[in-house]
Amino acid sequence: MSRVPAAAETIRARSRLRLPAALLTGLALLALTAVALAVGKYPVAPADLAAILGHRLLGLPLRVPATAETVVMQVRLPRVIAALVVGAALSAAGATYQGLFRNPLVSPDILGVSAGAGLGAVLGIYLGLPVAPIQALAFLGGLGAVAAVYGVGLAVRRHDPVLTLVLAGVAVGAVLGAGISLLKVLADPYNQLPAITFWLLGSLSSVTLGDVAATLPMLLLGLVPLVLLRWRMNLMSLGDAEARALGVETRVLRPVLIAGATLITAAAVAMTGVIGWIGLIVPHVARLLVGPDYRRLLPASLVLGAGYLVLVDLIARNLGTVEVPLGILTALVGAPFFLWLLASGRRGFS
Repeated sequence: MSRVPAAAETIRARSRLRLPAALLTGLALLALTAVALAVGKYPVAPADLAAILGHRLLGLPLRVPATAETVVMQVRLPRVIAALVVGAALSAAGATYQGLFRNPLVSPDILGVSAGAGLGAVLGIYLGLPVAPIQALAFLGGLGAVAAVYGVGLAVRRHDPVLTLVLAGVAVGAVLGAGISLLKVLADPYNQLPAITFWLLGSLSSVTLGDVAATLPMLLLGLVPLVLLRWRMNLMSLGDAEARALGVETRVLRPVLIAGATLITAAAVAMTGVIGWIGLIVPHVARLLVGPDYRRLLPASLVLGAGYLVLVDLIARNLGTVEVPLGILTALVGAPFFLWLLASGRRGFS
């Protein structure tokens, strides 16, 4: 038998395996979403949950307590949708940054996006602004941080541009973090300081469907180019010289991908606060499962990130009598996993 038919058969066999795996993953995410809608301080029976969703989606008659419908539709549904969207966005941004910078330690924090968004939100809380302007300041802070990092990268041309961007991101993030600390010192210790601290730790408790609807266009605007250009990320991850030799215009493609990843990160942080480790850990897990090919890695990161944040939020609001901030749980899970990944030298790290 020649090698060509054998290779074609191998590709067809792999394609046959991917479809059931994708279906199982989708069903698992759907089941996790249903559990997140039903489980909480006010438990909702599966039959009641099905009746509520059937009533809302298909117009079927509803014979469940009004309290159950209120809890599902007005309390849990917004935060579950937000968890799906934010988890997917942060994971996709992390996978993109890691490929572009060819560095497994890179996450959405590397360009100072989270610190910039955090400073904007803290400033809004310090000034006593309503929720919408606070989110707007957070979004502008994230974009401003990236602009500052890019400005430094353009000004310093004598070194490797990727390394310059990474180091500039660290420096800008440190300056923005100092600004956050200064505002925390100046804030009212009884009202403003607890609000600032809680927001910086990340939470979905105050997210509404209106927040999700307002943020969704920005998330899609940043995510669409990442999905459409994911196959070119394979070439970008080889390095600029190799990518240009293969016909990729890196000077155009790199800013487009960075802008997309930054936009979805800033939009996610503006909606829920700073939730760390997702953009760093989830792409490594996806890489362990599907390999480094971005045609599969990016969709896998999207799905795993969405499911991961739904699961973390489910634990956060059921772990004790007081809801645990998401940033604490993601750090408690993410840091040990990352150390294990580092110590074991798995493919997801290398």
